Amino acid sequence: MTTPIQDTILSQLAAVAAGKSIDPMSVAKAIEPERWQRVLGHVRTNAIELAREGKIVILRHNKPVNPEKFRGVYRLRLRQEGDPTSFEDVAGDESGEA
Repeated sequence: MTTPIQDTILSQLAAVAAGKSIDPMSVAKAIEPERWQRVLGHVRTNAIELAREGKIVILRHNKPVNPEKFRGVYRLRLRQEGDPTSFEDVAGDESGEA
C-alpha cells in the first residue's frame, strides 16, 4: 500500500523517459503548489521508503546512493537493471559526496 506522496513520486517517474530522474521539488509542488517547502521532508521520507522497497533509486551526482545514509541534494529514478540492491559492499563515501 502506498501513500499519496509515494503515488505522486511513482506517477511522475512513470511519465519520464526510461533512465531519467525527477527532482523531489517537483513532487512537493504537485502535492502542495503554494507551500511546497513544507512537503519536502515528507517527500524525502517517502522516497527513502520506496528505495528500501526496491521500487526507486535515490541519486546523488547521478549515482545511486544508500537511502539510509545520503545527505544533501538528490534526485529520484526508477530502479534499473544493474543498480545496486545492497550498499554494504560499496566502498567510498556513502553520502554521495565525491
